[in-house]
Amino acid sequence: MAIPASQRPKPFLEPEYCKGCLRCIDACPKECITEGDAINAATGLVPVNLNLDNCNGCQLCVQACPEPYGLRPQAGPVATDAHGDFDLEDPKNLFGAKETGAPVAKAQPSEEIPLPLGQPMVLKGTYASALGALLAGCRHVFGYPITPSTEGAELMAKVLPKLDGAFVQAVSEVAAINMMYGCSGAGLPCMTFTSSPGFSLMLEGISYMIGAELPGVIVNVMRGGPGLGNIAPEQADLKLMTRGLGHGNTHAIVLAPATPQEMLDLSRKAFELSFKYRNPVIIAADGYLGQMTGVVKLPATMTKPGLPEWAVWGDREHRGNLICSIFLSEPDLEAHNVKLLAKYDAMKAEAMFDTYRTGDADVLLVACNTPARMAKGAVEDLRAQGIKAGLFRPITIWPFPIEGLKPLLPQVKRLVMVEASPGQLEDELRLALSHAGLACPPITPVQRYGGILPQQTEIVAAVLKGGAR
Repeated sequence: MAIPASQRPKPFLEPEYCKGCLRCIDACPKECITEGDAINAATGLVPVNLNLDNCNGCQLCVQACPEPYGLRPQAGPVATDAHGDFDLEDPKNLFGAKETGAPVAKAQPSEEIPLPLGQPMVLKGTYASALGALLAGCRHVFGYPITPSTEGAELMAKVLPKLDGAFVQAVSEVAAINMMYGCSGAGLPCMTFTSSPGFSLMLEGISYMIGAELPGVIVNVMRGGPGLGNIAPEQADLKLMTRGLGHGNTHAIVLAPATPQEMLDLSRKAFELSFKYRNPVIIAADGYLGQMTGVVKLPATMTKPGLPEWAVWGDREHRGNLICSIFLSEPDLEAHNVKLLAKYDAMKAEAMFDTYRTGDADVLLVACNTPARMAKGAVEDLRAQGIKAGLFRPITIWPFPIEGLKPLLPQVKRLVMVEASPGQLEDELRLALSHAGLACPPITPVQRYGGILPQQTEIVAAVLKGGAR
């Protein structure tokens, strides 16, 4: 039975929600709505005018209004919160928890499997990293070829099918990191190899993974930049890896190996840390380290990965799990960020470093990756000339191992920062000192750019010359 026009609720305008789109004017068959002529002080926009003398309550204008509460039936109040704003709810709260009837998922722990004693191998850094990932239980790799990291992906493409794994060459780095998102969401160890321009393309996806609390390992073999630059080694991605992992509140542990052996060991360690914190881990290598060969010894065990309880595995037990980084409610998103900040703080316990001849050093060289090897040679040269030099090598660039550096500072007269970048490692050092409330000793920079690494002779000359800032 049709409701008489006299009993239908007529539309009511909330001027603060009207943007003046004029759709309601086109929808009204009785020409009850006209274009407004006065600016609303609360919004700076011009709402429409209603003249409801001829209105029959057809509600066509309400249906045409794109704002949920711009035009609404006059009858009945609209619920608002304590501030007078409309109470918009997240759908998961509005409709309640989804009943699945599935049992609560339980974690299936990983296992350590003994490896037979083998002979040392001579491997380039990318191969060593791939082998470390395999020993960590990684059987899924997604990537796009880019020099000087391609060999790691090529090796994985050859061996993974024989290990019931999969290598997928994506159409781009953007696709590769989002494939990792899906694979990681299933609780599986996964990784990618890339280099500087490709790493830039992955930043959005890395932010999504951090927001969704998904593990994954990204090996970035840094090359010269900015732009396409060249394929020679550089360390100028440190700012991206430590301070720019995509939009929002993002951090990840950044590991900086210096030898092919560390490429293997730290790649394996990266998977452990990634699942421990449910967060991506970045391996920061340089172009020489990716391509140079070195002696590599295998560990005593390899890992057979389990299945975490949070995995979206596709079976009944895991049916209630959800992987996502969307929090429509501002208080919910703030609470999630507070949780992430607490996790980042806990990651500081993973800070790692190495020292060489620092017991009595009053000149302390600080370097990572391949330049740390030149710096180590410079320490020996300087010691032969009677200068008490030592080397502090951060293995985690983020979090920076400031607690390892702190005991050395009272005796140090000067720091010598050795890096293939315009001070990006120095920036991390200075920031860590500032947060720890420590004074920064005078710093002598030894920097090279564009794919050229600092040489041992340059480091020695800079120390002998002095010139700290």
